Amino acid sequence: QVQLVESGGGLVQAGGSLRLSCAASGRTFSTYAMGWFRQAPGKEREFVARITWNGARTYYADSVKGRFTISRDNAKNTVYLQMNSLKSQDTAVYYCAADPDAYRGTSYIGAYDYWGQGTQVTVSS
Repeated sequence: QVQLVESGGGLVQAGGSLRLSCAASGRTFSTYAMGWFRQAPGKEREFVARITWNGARTYYADSVKGRFTISRDNAKNTVYLQMNSLKSQDTAVYYCAADPDAYRGTSYIGAYDYWGQGTQVTVSS
């Protein structure tokens, strides 16, 4: 079992940056691949980024590629999402999630067993 708590959301102007954190409880954090998703009002939850258990591979949605960076620190049981050059279209609730397949590279929401409660990111234009 893994509990996930996101933090770092807030209000930022377009072009600005934010760094989201997701702290995980449990001693098995390093055996999970981790992902970030987001959900804007009236829209379905969508994949943003993903990282394998050791950080060796990362994957991004086309909409954030080159602007967002996912990373993790297994010693701190934490995964991060650095968001630069933010746009109004990035406004959403951001969720982190854990996939028990440490090596999988998928954006499929159903692959993730554990979810955080979400953190709001609002980008003003």
